[in-house]
Amino acid sequence: IGDTTSIVLGGVQQVRVVGEASFGTASAGARFVLVDRSVAQAAFAPDGGVRSFAVYAADGVDEADLVADLQTALADRPGTDVATGETIRQESRDQIATILGFISTFLLVFAAISLFVGAFIIANTFQMIVRQRQREFAMLRAIGASPGQVFASILVQAAVVGLLGSAAGVGAGVALVAGLRFVLARMGQELSGQIPLDASTVGISMAVGLVVSMVAAAVPARRAALTPPVEAMRDEVVVADRGSRLRAVLGALLVALGVAAVVTAAVADLDSGGSLLGAGAAGIVLGVLLVSPTVVPAALRLLAAPVVAAVRPLGALARGNVTRNPRRTASTAGALMIGMALVGAVSVLAASAAESTRSIVQNESTADFVLRSATFELPKEIVAQVAALPAVAAADAVHVGPLTVDGERAQVVGIPADMIGRTLRVDVTSGDTSALTRGEAAVSASAAKAKGWAVGDSLTVSDGSTTREVTIGALIDSQVLDVDVTLPLDVFESLVPAAQDIVRTLFVAADPGTDAQALRGDLTATAKPYLIVSVLDNAEFADALADQVNQVLVILYALLGLSVVIAVLGIVNTLALSIAERTREIGLLRAVGLGRAQLASVVTIESVLTAVFGTVLGMIVGVGIASALPSVFADQGLDVLAVPWARLSVLVALSVVVGAVAAVGPAVRAARLDVLDAVSHE
Repeated sequence: IGDTTSIVLGGVQQVRVVGEASFGTASAGARFVLVDRSVAQAAFAPDGGVRSFAVYAADGVDEADLVADLQTALADRPGTDVATGETIRQESRDQIATILGFISTFLLVFAAISLFVGAFIIANTFQMIVRQRQREFAMLRAIGASPGQVFASILVQAAVVGLLGSAAGVGAGVALVAGLRFVLARMGQELSGQIPLDASTVGISMAVGLVVSMVAAAVPARRAALTPPVEAMRDEVVVADRGSRLRAVLGALLVALGVAAVVTAAVADLDSGGSLLGAGAAGIVLGVLLVSPTVVPAALRLLAAPVVAAVRPLGALARGNVTRNPRRTASTAGALMIGMALVGAVSVLAASAAESTRSIVQNESTADFVLRSATFELPKEIVAQVAALPAVAAADAVHVGPLTVDGERAQVVGIPADMIGRTLRVDVTSGDTSALTRGEAAVSASAAKAKGWAVGDSLTVSDGSTTREVTIGALIDSQVLDVDVTLPLDVFESLVPAAQDIVRTLFVAADPGTDAQALRGDLTATAKPYLIVSVLDNAEFADALADQVNQVLVILYALLGLSVVIAVLGIVNTLALSIAERTREIGLLRAVGLGRAQLASVVTIESVLTAVFGTVLGMIVGVGIASALPSVFADQGLDVLAVPWARLSVLVALSVVVGAVAAVGPAVRAARLDVLDAVSHE
């Protein structure tokens, strides 16, 4: 208290700290600055008009009566709404719920992906356990157990696994949230309230885990129940996979239909292109999962060729082990394939979005420099100051503000009437942008298509108190002016209150022959006192926009990393069970001279081959599907396809590391097996 500091309030102002205030709860990292009423009015309501104000009832006054009195008093103010405090609070809660609802849906999608991956691991685990216990099930059948009883016994085991795993998952989730809250608090973003863990959340989580586990175990349980006792009691149990050919045919059909849907979505101009692309992607992923056991032998012979040639005879042993049971290998790799398909698709999406964003600047901005603010709002004073610089030919500001257009509330852009063609280039699909000089509007072509607008139509534009009829003079396609309606600046300023008029970006054109570096120095000196303003050339402007896209996509990578971790656990699990299944075989190999290190190397090579197979297959699927995104979403600005080959190559290389790490535990366990015990193992 008593110190002097600077705040950016319209312009930069020197203020003295006269007190500290608290709302009594955590602010999630937000910083609140309270200023004197006169200062606030000068900054936010210079014309005396405000967007809203609060009325507090006197003691004993009924809320409904007060609302009725206010409505009567404001009857001559059309567009003014009177609402109770509870109504406003509920609207605020609904808005927050809408925002968080999107986030919740987003997270639930990734939770579903993780469950899907986990289901593969559970099914693979029970399949191997059933195979190892065939004689036990045969004995049960021989002494009178029915197929239904065998089936039920396995489902009960799956239920126990599901309940225990779900309980552990809920506990881990609570611990993770607590840890995140602690980390955020240390970063100055403390969250208020308690972790909202209630009985319904726990119950739903437990129920979902139970159902997923039992469904995943159902197919192996059915196989155990229907295996003839005589076949199961043989020395070598041969499990006939009669459905393999049917699965391969069904998988190939799904892949073909999925590819057809993706190609149609990319080629045809359909309103439902996004939905068709999603359906096609789902078909391809499911089809590949079904057909992958068929391609395992050929694919792994190809992938294993370098290892077989370089590491004799261990490479051949490892290749034989992973191709001996193609369905098990495909199931193990399938979990990783799903995660890597998503990673590959997101990598292409990130690269394409960044390049598309850069192309927007390259295609639309003809300015020499662009001024932007860290708060996405430029101080209005800087526009005039930049325009007054001797070497500046034009300083075109993009203004944004709320208005009602044909009865719908929307953000509207205001620009100088002659900005298009001077510092900004847009695609004109109909009409002429010179209409802005006549006071007419330019509307986006996509909005015109959705709302049935055409050149020559009239729009009713209002701020609640003033209403104007504005003629549509042009239909344009612009990502810089990313709103439905663009107005000439004079029309915009006549409708949007000064306090709601935000300068988003300033495009600067230099006089011919001006030294660019000298002008940049002048612009930087002009911007420096405002603290928050950056001076960028077009390349830097493009990079800044692309970085914003990449920051959002980092969250996707973090979530996808969870599915990859789950898939890695699946590889560890499968290897461990495989070693238990091959105990006698391992003992015989050790007995004829295979060393501990050699055995560990075989297990590691098996793991690496499985991981590389799943990764390569996932990359092919993910990149193939994502390649259609620019064609489908070109209208939304994603119009450039960029495949980050270097990043994808790194991911494939990392799969080798992932496979090696996953093999550590199982390899050590295999190496420690006692040779005599292993040889005599039943």
